[in-house]
Amino acid sequence: MSRDPERLPALARRPALVSWATLAALAVPLIVLLELMGFPAAVLVGSMIASITVAVSGGKARAHRGAFLVAQGVVGCLIGHGVPASALGGIVANWPLLIGPIVAVTLASSLLGWAIARSGVLPGTTAVWGSSPGAAAAMTLMSQSYGADFRLVAFMQYARVVMVVATASIVSRVWIGPTDATARHVFFPNFDWRGLLVTVAVVGFGVPLARALKIPAGPLLVPMAVTIALQDAMGVTLALPPWLLVVAFSVMGVSIGTRFTREILAHAARALPQILLSIFALIAICAFFAWTLVAFGGIDPLTAYLATSPGGADSVAIIAATANVDASFVMALQTGRLIFTLLAGPGIAQFIAARVEAERARKVAAP
Repeated sequence: MSRDPERLPALARRPALVSWATLAALAVPLIVLLELMGFPAAVLVGSMIASITVAVSGGKARAHRGAFLVAQGVVGCLIGHGVPASALGGIVANWPLLIGPIVAVTLASSLLGWAIARSGVLPGTTAVWGSSPGAAAAMTLMSQSYGADFRLVAFMQYARVVMVVATASIVSRVWIGPTDATARHVFFPNFDWRGLLVTVAVVGFGVPLARALKIPAGPLLVPMAVTIALQDAMGVTLALPPWLLVVAFSVMGVSIGTRFTREILAHAARALPQILLSIFALIAICAFFAWTLVAFGGIDPLTAYLATSPGGADSVAIIAATANVDASFVMALQTGRLIFTLLAGPGIAQFIAARVEAERARKVAAP
């Protein structure tokens, strides 16, 4: 039985072109506003919010799957590009100080995800991936390959980004006072043809290879690994101009946002109190480990706080660049935790999800 057209959402009765026009009309001013506010990942978040609005209104706009895979490859190159040899060297040089906070914060976030899963508001894998510290884009993209609802993971990750960046900015501002250091985006810098061709080659090689080998989250991870190997072992530089990142983040935002439904949005709203509580708990736990670095490692308080802050690493790097802190130590810990989360995250998520499901099964079977 067909649905009454009069009862369909507004955009469901319009051609797909109208949906795309509406999406653009919503996304562009929202992205500009978020950029002016200094919001992290403004392009991705703005396009995602606009896409969610269009999707729940019955819109027909959808990003092509191939474009989404290429966008993942570009993000993988971006993450790999942000792991310089100096950060890897810092991890090796400071490993006695770094290993404790890296492992402890990752386990603490996993326990918070487990608590959310046990409460029943979110499935186990979704709760754990959504709570994972590190690069929000990477966690969102990887979660889809491991059975999580990546729409809810994205909701959790970017809610955390907002809270963490706001808190870290306030702490930094109180500690050192206001600064004049503001990031200026040059969207069309001097063109580096060679570097851009390397980027195209890495994505063009890495994404199909990952698909052929059926590597979980491979379209993200393979280009990331190739980028790290090229720049750190061979000295090859990739070019990632802002306009390319804008396109990639826009595709990601549309791909994630247009998969939302009214039911998923309502589910996220119901889970919001638990999500916010877990975010603030994780911030407090990270602050405790920052104190241990100050007390036992001789690290200055602001450096320790930014180093242990639960992501995203790119936003923390921007804050660290405008503050009088040991930026190399901050990025060494942030990079080390990202690598550890990428390696250990899938196993932790599957372990916790299995335990939560087993516990629920026992409760159902109990008389």
